This record gives sequence, structure tokens and C-alpha cells, in this order.
Amino acid sequence: MAEYQNTTVSSGEMTQRFIEFVMMQAQNAAFTLGQIPHPQTGKAEVNLDMAQVLIDQLAMIQEKTKGNLNADESKILAGAISNLQLAFVEAIRKEPSGKAAVPPEASPRVEQKPAPEPEPEQSDSDGKKKFVKSYGS
Repeated sequence: MAEYQNTTVSSGEMTQRFIEFVMMQAQNAAFTLGQIPHPQTGKAEVNLDMAQVLIDQLAMIQEKTKGNLNADESKILAGAISNLQLAFVEAIRKEPSGKAAVPPEASPRVEQKPAPEPEPEQSDSDGKKKFVKSYGS
């Protein structure tokens, strides 16, 4: 197990680490959306379920850090989520068949809507809020 280092990290370094984290998660999501080819096969592989999980995680981070990020961090996180949501919708349209395919008549409606809004938060019996979000699959 790695030892915890009790060192002071500058604000600028924390910002850089946060942005690197967001970009790494966004890159993983882009990979699962088939935007980045597999390094061994050179072919794009699509895994919509994993892509949705990664996008949901970024959206959860955005919600949980609201008011605690600087302007650069907020802008990069929001931009990554927005770009990935659009790529997700495009990947669903390209899906040849299966559970995630969107019927052609539904496509224009999806394209005209802005990025999906989170569903209202629901409370558990112990008073904790649940984070629920769907991208249409």
C-alpha cells in the first residue's frame, strides 16, 4: 500500500492535477465511445454502458464540487461533459442494432435538445440524496 505523504500542495498544482484527472476520465470515455482506436487492434471499440458510467461520474464530480472549483476547472469539466454527451448521442445513432439504438424518427428531437438536465434528486430513507441521470439508453 502506498504511503501517505503529508506535504503541502500548492493551489496551482492541485488545479493541474484536477484538470489532468478530468481529462483522463474524458479520454477513457472517448475511448469507450469509439473515438480513440484500440492501441493493439487499431479499431474503434464502442461500449456505451461504460461510456455512460464515465460520463455520469464526471457529472457527479461536477455536482459534488459545485462552488469549490476555480473558473478554469469549472470550464474544463463542463466542456468535457458537454462534448462527451454529444459524442454519446452520436454513438447511439451509429449503433447498428441492439438495445441502445435510437429510432430515426427520434433523432431530430434528441439533436434539438440542449445537454440533458439531471433528474430531480431523490432522498433515501436516511436523508441522503441520490444522484440519478440518464442519457436516453
